[in-house]
Amino acid sequence: MRRGGSGLAAVLPLLWLAVFFAFPFMLVGRLSLSDTALSIPPYTPRIDWNQGIAGLQTFARGLDIEAYARLISDTLYLDAWLSSLRLAGIATVLLLIIGYPIAYGISRCPPALRQALVMAVILPFWTSFLIRIYAWIAILKPAGVLNIALGALGLPSVDILNTEIAVLLGLVYAYLPFMVLPLYAVLDRQDHSLIEAAQDLGATPVSAFWRVTFPLSLSGAAAGALLCFIPMSGEFVIPDLLGGSETLMLGRVIWTEFFANRDWPAASAVAIALLATLLVPILLFERQQKQVIS
Repeated sequence: MRRGGSGLAAVLPLLWLAVFFAFPFMLVGRLSLSDTALSIPPYTPRIDWNQGIAGLQTFARGLDIEAYARLISDTLYLDAWLSSLRLAGIATVLLLIIGYPIAYGISRCPPALRQALVMAVILPFWTSFLIRIYAWIAILKPAGVLNIALGALGLPSVDILNTEIAVLLGLVYAYLPFMVLPLYAVLDRQDHSLIEAAQDLGATPVSAFWRVTFPLSLSGAAAGALLCFIPMSGEFVIPDLLGGSETLMLGRVIWTEFFANRDWPAASAVAIALLATLLVPILLFERQQKQVIS
């Protein structure tokens, strides 16, 4: 604080995390250890902050982890957890396959065209996320744009709405910019003289790409993969609108427990379990970002 406000600059991020992460996390943790009740709100807290240390001691003697035990005993939660990781993982791989050529092509364009293409990647963010996902319903429904186009080409219609395929399409579409932009940032900063040097030493363009360009872009690929995988694992809107009743993801389970079943302790326990699952990729992302900065 005595060095021209440098201490304040360090305190502000910690204050932000305390207000918008630590405090809400404590509230959710308190809810997950409460008892379900037919009341408003629909839970009975087992931690009473008004009693201070005495309240914590009373809680410790009667620790209730029923909500967490239910996560293990009920296969619904395990199936939703595995389905979330599987769909997020598949979508991340598809995003890498689709996003890398896009980012590579943009980075090799002339500067004026490059800026226009980057703007085209960002342009979907100017429209509401919900409206963009609703548009996919109009495309994928039985009488939608996709089947009309297939019929015009003499091809059989498809029925993929309310399936996992529709969810994957929605995930890839919604999170493609989060994959393209980190990849483009890394590819755009690469020294093109390295490719020329590799070709001068006898490497073909394809060999130079795999030996020089691709290894140097792995940091961007890792950043994009983590930026997509982490939020997709807890996605709610896309599986709710495009997935059927059998498409289970933890985001939908949390919403159902909170608003349909009004089981706030169970929903909070699922949220804590989701955060614990994503803790490893979050730490990997933080470590990767430090390496990129250094």
